[in-house]
Amino acid sequence: MGEELKLFRTWSSRYALRVVHALKIKDLEYETIFEDIKNKSTSLLEYNPIHKKVPVLVHNGKPICESLVILEYIDEIWKQSPLLPQDPYEKAMARFWAKFGDDKVMPSIWSVFISQRKDQEEAIAQAAGNLKFLEEQLTGKKFFGGETIGYLDIAFGWVANLISILEEIADLKLVDAEIFPLLSAWMNNFSDHPVINECWPPRDKMVEKFKAMREPYVEKVA
Repeated sequence: MGEELKLFRTWSSRYALRVVHALKIKDLEYETIFEDIKNKSTSLLEYNPIHKKVPVLVHNGKPICESLVILEYIDEIWKQSPLLPQDPYEKAMARFWAKFGDDKVMPSIWSVFISQRKDQEEAIAQAAGNLKFLEEQLTGKKFFGGETIGYLDIAFGWVANLISILEEIADLKLVDAEIFPLLSAWMNNFSDHPVINECWPPRDKMVEKFKAMREPYVEKVA
């Protein structure tokens, strides 16, 4: 039976990139529909009327929204190259840490990026504390899931790409290899994986985008 897969995304969305990575790892063919967030398509609004945002995966006409939910759906439908652990406890822990990444790690990194002076020092301390938890999860492992890329690696994929971009713009070092050797090694291993590496958005465009996003916050402090 033929499968129809469509992915609604933007060129830079770290959430949509999770879905791209999962589909590539599963070696699935799909159609990409790039959205203009300032002028959303009728299809996107119909498929995701609640949040009205990407990513949305449409499988045989049925839409699935929210990146982490989509990852689980993909793993349930296509069994090759499993993403989630089989053990119920390990599976629960993978979900826990993925939520921690979205609820705690991502906001703390963003706070470092948009703050200045003393506020930035406090933000760095908080972000470093969160990154330490990730460092501990990598003890004795190449990837969060073991020797191969899995659900949690994909969930944290933005760390491997976006942090270095934000560091460049803000002129600071958040993930120091001496302080976070395991996390630093993971970032390189994940980033350089052939399937992952070919999916990253253009770095120069990302730098330009996030510079523009940061400017209003910096101007307020100046």
